[in-house]
Amino acid sequence: MSCCEDKKTIRDEETKKELISRVNRIKGQMEGIKSMIEADRYCGDVLIQLSAIEKSTKSLAMLILDNHMHNCVANGLKNGEIEKIDEIIDLFRRFS
Repeated sequence: MSCCEDKKTIRDEETKKELISRVNRIKGQMEGIKSMIEADRYCGDVLIQLSAIEKSTKSLAMLILDNHMHNCVANGLKNGEIEKIDEIIDLFRRFS
């Protein structure tokens, strides 16, 4: 994977496949919650599923952040792009 100046990340096919698979799983979980609400399922059951989705999205975000740190940020710093430090600090603030 590499990052370009125009803020585009080129991912290899294996990485894309993994990320898209996770997104599709989250979409499936959301559809499941929609069905649960339509079927008047118990609030506690819906909340448990929402918690599972939250964990899934955090896991996806951490995978993308990990790749970003090891590729985009590391390459930027090697090229003297000190502003990458501010970018990553901003991202951490958004996740906390």
